[in-house]
Amino acid sequence: MVVNHGIPEKLIESVIDFHSPQKPASIRGIVQDYCERIRGLVIELVKGLSHNLGLQQDEMEIALNLESCLQIFVANYYPKYPNPRAAQGMVPHSDHGLLTFLITNGVGGLQIQHAGKWVNVPARAGSILVNAGDHLEIFSNGKYSSVLRRVVMNDESPRISVAIANGPSLETIVRPPEKLIEKGGRAPFYAPMKYSEYLMSQQSNSLHEKSSNLRFPTSAPWN
Repeated sequence: MVVNHGIPEKLIESVIDFHSPQKPASIRGIVQDYCERIRGLVIELVKGLSHNLGLQQDEMEIALNLESCLQIFVANYYPKYPNPRAAQGMVPHSDHGLLTFLITNGVGGLQIQHAGKWVNVPARAGSILVNAGDHLEIFSNGKYSSVLRRVVMNDESPRISVAIANGPSLETIVRPPEKLIEKGGRAPFYAPMKYSEYLMSQQSNSLHEKSSNLRFPTSAPWN
């Protein structure tokens, strides 16, 4: 969870307010501003991730052509439900791409899987939740694992969430760099795949847990 992200709280509130019928004309500018700021934040976080892998700070950014990265903006509305246990807001799944940034209207319901158990994620006002995606797992050769998450319903308040999935350029073939393979002393965990092809494969199947492209690795995982 990122708190000191540098994105104005008023802008975050405006993005969450997108559903208001009184503001249709201004939403394009608000979303464009927010997406551009998120892209800058992605670049900064990727530098740290790349360095942590023992690579040059800009190595991941260059290899994945993040100057032309694909961003997908998704807004979800979950109405309050009288019998929350009888319905599910979102099935367990991981996201494609590198990092997904999530903001909410302050209502909980998001859970992530940790050590085989579902854990509630607090909805902290003004914060941005950052989830690792499938292509961060592929690029890092399994050193980073994409997050499995789901949404549960509640009977008290409607929940609004806005997510931006940030991935490489569509034509980028995602694979771990040779330097990382040599350093780790093991073969690539997953077969290289063009990002656009991965998206088509994922979107043509039902959303359920991790993509089939991650369920069938080419070698054993890290110990």
